[in-house]
Amino acid sequence: MKYQIAIIGGGPAGYTAAETAGKASLSVVLFEKRSLGGVCLNEGCIPTKTLLYSAKTYDSARHASKYAVNVSEVSFDLPKIIARKQKVVRKLVLGVKGKLTANNVTIVNGEASIVDKNHVLCGDETYECDNLLLCTGSETFIPPIPGIDTVPYWTHRDALDNKELPKSLVVIGGGVIGMEFASFFNSLGVEVTVIEMLDEILGGMDKELSAMLRAEYAKRGIKFMLNTKVVSLDGSAGENGETQVRVNYENAEGTGFSVAEKLLMSVGRRPVTKGFGLENLNPEKTERGNIRVDGQMRTSVPGVYACGDLTGFSLLAHTAVREAEVAVHAVLGKKDCMSYRAIPGVVYTNPEIAGVGDTEEALQKKGIPYRTVKLPMAYSGRFVAENEGVNGMCKLLLAEDDTVLGAHVLGNPASEIITLAGMAVELKLTAAEWKKIVFPHPTVGEIFKEAL
Repeated sequence: MKYQIAIIGGGPAGYTAAETAGKASLSVVLFEKRSLGGVCLNEGCIPTKTLLYSAKTYDSARHASKYAVNVSEVSFDLPKIIARKQKVVRKLVLGVKGKLTANNVTIVNGEASIVDKNHVLCGDETYECDNLLLCTGSETFIPPIPGIDTVPYWTHRDALDNKELPKSLVVIGGGVIGMEFASFFNSLGVEVTVIEMLDEILGGMDKELSAMLRAEYAKRGIKFMLNTKVVSLDGSAGENGETQVRVNYENAEGTGFSVAEKLLMSVGRRPVTKGFGLENLNPEKTERGNIRVDGQMRTSVPGVYACGDLTGFSLLAHTAVREAEVAVHAVLGKKDCMSYRAIPGVVYTNPEIAGVGDTEEALQKKGIPYRTVKLPMAYSGRFVAENEGVNGMCKLLLAEDDTVLGAHVLGNPASEIITLAGMAVELKLTAAEWKKIVFPHPTVGEIFKEAL
């Protein structure tokens, strides 16, 4: 059968593209070799946030006395936390499938392979298409550390399904994934060590606020080792004879090692470019090996589009969603163009940290003049009411003409209010124009208005 659009990959980019095209009455076939929703829904964004909310609820119960509420005998049940995570994922996967089915999308469960730009093979059947969308996502990157093949280690997928709490955990990589899992296990009482090669955690986020978050978690017991390179791994025997992992490292102070019951590898992800016949298209690639696309997500091969992690712009689900919309609009002949000016970044620790637009470090690297406006989150009445004894910071970056270039927030609920700043950055509002917007009171989002 022939389709107007064939989509390889059922993650945020793929299922968004399929739904958008289906709503426009295009004939669509979507190939997914595992579960609809991709990494984000099945083993990334949604399951990790479900676990983190359980940890946050546990933290809130333990510290309820700060709000004059007495809670005795607070405890948690890790197997039930994992079971609830699985229930949430199943519910949302069924929701995605329901929306696709309602829009007449043909869903094919299997490993698709590109024959050419107009034909896709899956199983024993060949599917013909006018347009091809590549939405293959990304995979965990495991660095070639000596000894990596000789020791047991977790990826994020293993950590999500673990039902027994380790006594100690070493996290290699202080990025978003590493910090979210460090936060989760720290809340549940695990002794956590984070080893990061860079000079600060959360590379790409505002460095000053990242340092503040690190200091907060250091107070809670997480040990951070920055500017530290892992040189090898090996097993060791614990006090009771159980196998432990020994992480050997080097830094400015010399060499050393850290021993833990479990090891979590979270040094990053990389786009999936192999295993689906991409070589049969041979699209133009960037210097970093990602597929090159234009503002409408078109590759160098006519009729072939790439969205999501495959483009390498931003390995974030919400970026992929917008790219998918732009790609389908291009197929439909609608005027649209992808903008990366205001892609929010969020880390769902407790407290959360979020940013949008440029960071100070990025502006300095570009040589763009700017001024910084900083304001403690305590200037928000709602924040003070709901965050007893918690500090936070709001930072705005303004151009010489006061155009909003970036905004960064440390404090709950940063993930929910950062979109307010994102709209200001995307629309290139000046501080005066943004300040004219009426913010409801009392809300934490008012912090932006207070800072202007």
